[in-house]
Amino acid sequence: MTLLTDDSPNANPYRLPRDIRPDRYDIVIEPDLDAARFVGEVRIEATVHAPIDSVTLNAAELDCSNAVLSQGGATSDADISFDPETERMTLRPADGRRLEPGDLQISCAFAGELNDQLRGFYRSTFVDEAGEAHTIATTQFESTNARRAFPCFDEPDFKAVFGVTMIVPADLMAVSCGEVVSSEIVADGRRRDTFADTMQMSTYLMAFIVGDLEATEPIDVGGVPLRIVHVRGKSALTEFGLEAGAFALAWLVDYYGVPYPGTKVDLIAVPDFAFGAMENMGAITFRETLLLADTQKATTAELLRIVDVVAHELAHMWFGNLVTMDWWNGIWLKEAFATFMQVATTDAFRPEWKRWDEFSIERGAAFDVDALSTTRPIEYEVVSPDDAEGMYDVLTYEKGAAVVRMLERYLGGDRFAAGVQHYLERHSYANTTTTDLWDALETSSGEPVRSVMDGWIFAGGYPIVSVEPHSSGLTLSQHRFVYGNAGAGSAHSSDAPGDANIAAPAAGSTGGIWSVPVMVRSRLADGRTVTERLLLSDASMNLDLGGPVEWAVVNAGGHGYYRVRYGTDLLAAVARQALEVLEPVERYGLVDDTYAAVVAGDASAAEFIGLVTDLGSETDLHVWQRMIGGLKGLHAIADPDGREALAVLIRDLATTALGVLGFEPQPGEPDLDRELRGVLFEAAGGRGRDALVRARARELFETAADGSAAVEPNLAAAAVQVTAASGDETDYERMLELYRSADTPQSELRYLQSLLLFEDPTLFNRTLELFAAEVRTQNAPYLLGAAMTHLDHGPTAWAFVRDRWDELTDRFPQNSVPRMAGGIRSLHTRELAAEVDAFFSEHEVPQGALTVAQHIEKMWVNVRLREREGARIG
Repeated sequence: MTLLTDDSPNANPYRLPRDIRPDRYDIVIEPDLDAARFVGEVRIEATVHAPIDSVTLNAAELDCSNAVLSQGGATSDADISFDPETERMTLRPADGRRLEPGDLQISCAFAGELNDQLRGFYRSTFVDEAGEAHTIATTQFESTNARRAFPCFDEPDFKAVFGVTMIVPADLMAVSCGEVVSSEIVADGRRRDTFADTMQMSTYLMAFIVGDLEATEPIDVGGVPLRIVHVRGKSALTEFGLEAGAFALAWLVDYYGVPYPGTKVDLIAVPDFAFGAMENMGAITFRETLLLADTQKATTAELLRIVDVVAHELAHMWFGNLVTMDWWNGIWLKEAFATFMQVATTDAFRPEWKRWDEFSIERGAAFDVDALSTTRPIEYEVVSPDDAEGMYDVLTYEKGAAVVRMLERYLGGDRFAAGVQHYLERHSYANTTTTDLWDALETSSGEPVRSVMDGWIFAGGYPIVSVEPHSSGLTLSQHRFVYGNAGAGSAHSSDAPGDANIAAPAAGSTGGIWSVPVMVRSRLADGRTVTERLLLSDASMNLDLGGPVEWAVVNAGGHGYYRVRYGTDLLAAVARQALEVLEPVERYGLVDDTYAAVVAGDASAAEFIGLVTDLGSETDLHVWQRMIGGLKGLHAIADPDGREALAVLIRDLATTALGVLGFEPQPGEPDLDRELRGVLFEAAGGRGRDALVRARARELFETAADGSAAVEPNLAAAAVQVTAASGDETDYERMLELYRSADTPQSELRYLQSLLLFEDPTLFNRTLELFAAEVRTQNAPYLLGAAMTHLDHGPTAWAFVRDRWDELTDRFPQNSVPRMAGGIRSLHTRELAAEVDAFFSEHEVPQGALTVAQHIEKMWVNVRLREREGARIG
């Protein structure tokens, strides 16, 4: 990334001049699905703020012609020039006249290709129930891809009103951000649809879709019509998405205290989609698996994910669409807050799912990256489109949401919500920076929000809070937690090849000291239980609790974005009584912090194994997920004897817990118990290799596959995984056929992912070839990354990606390449890590350079973990 000394937009070659701003676009677009082309015209009404000789706007991968500039009754043809590097188009009056301050009309014809890169205006395909292939044309404009569909001022602070007209085949459906206000058949038999104007908004929120689609009947949600648009034949899969959408829209209107800013909501399921979903104003696009479902076949996790994503995108209608970040460095303002709101909304939709407890798992993914020297601040400088693409990661979403949740709990829910409402009302239809949000929250709460939060937003990393007893309470101290050097509060260092080449982005530093909102619950020696709320702003402090402490839980409630390390005696006291005195989310934190200490070299694998064994009577889903995840992580890096010992432990723990829970689902039991059964069943039959569980899994798999009887979805999904892990070629062919004939998006993905689990090397290689050639490009890069995590065949998958790198990166959407590379994090031999490091020193990933550097560093962390603990497990 190139850093600039002057941070004004005009100093950045990728930014547009600020002497002209758009007010309105009128776009006419004509897609030709058979030819994979489109043509169109755009008319832009703009305001010139200072005398200029030319107009510069964005255009990429377009053929532009017939440009005309009109001002004050005078019209001039315009000469067109392009800068492909900066994706800018300059229009200069052919008669040489200057453009004066005032109104200006810009018009231009354009043509382009419906590409296969899942960005801009692109093609998506599907095969219907009769086996006939269909093509859809759809859009994905965030961050900087509207310029690939029509010439525009493609920056978030250039807000304008959009009027769209689409000319399409008469038998196809067209959708855009506004509702259809007129529709007529034109001379050549096509249909001309004109859509209502949008609100004033950024270019990246525009959308238009056309294809063999149909829509549900709209649901009225407080006067706003909401419907699901999908490919023909999938109406039976819309009921749950409609329920989730209607609930989320109503709940968010109530929470924000601001009316929905659009006139309608279309939730649109697209067969090929690079992201999970996109918050186009009033025309939200989704992967099918994140919107369409059969509730009788989907697991609890799959249904929860649909609610999450629907809520996330609807939350953006206010936080992102109505109020928009000024530039892409502030993308966290919308994404972190939408992630926070998705969890809050899902928690309100199904309180029994304990969604905030599950968020601990997602926060853990941010912890994992943020413990690296190659981490970055949540907000940092963005210069180019590639820099903007690199912002879509766990630090923007999960870390951002985690610090927002920490702040909300510290301020109190009511004061926080009041601040959010104040922010939205004050900045509606405008653009903001981070300080605008802090100012609104300070106004509502009276707390010094900016001084507390700046360290969390503008510096990378996070603290570990150490806890020791003293005569009248506790001593708390903090320093930065870093893998490979835990406790030292300094940058990562090691003798691993390539580490010296890793550089984090320039950023502010907290000096290892944050303003940490801390919640403490303690049992004193006199029997009293006390709770304290404090702000740890120094390296250490004494907390007077009125007497000596018997036990204490720091980060009570589990909402803080920091880890905790207890002194030896306190840790023993907490662990001994964990099942009695800690809430499930607090037990999750204890397990997660202990495993992180093992990875960092600050605790032994034996300590983690001992803690998990002591928690063998655990009944909470999320704690079990972390315990099993940690055991699987150690199993992967252990020597053969250690692997066998851990397999026995996983089997014993999981089968014992299954015995308590019950192997068979019971009518009316909680959803999370059903999900826990699936987790335990997969652990016992997968890494645990339990013969009885494997036999039962095969029975369940056959029953579900042939439809002879209903199988509870969580158990059915686990049975697929267990059967694949112990399967042969016959099983492989069966699962391949089930993937190709799946009747729901979830089943399709479930069977596809199962192909990764087969142990036979020949079958594994078949799977790699399948991913490279047949599987949709929205899925294939992620699956190839997952293939590198295979216990035995990870190196084979890496070699496949390495040898086919140019072919794969040409075929796959560019934003997915860093995610495919993420599989290297699971590799753990020094020789292989050195090879991977050398490969990426010669193969740049410009749209995710920092993300790849993080993958490489975490790979080396894994190497050191194996070298330190691999032979000691047993």
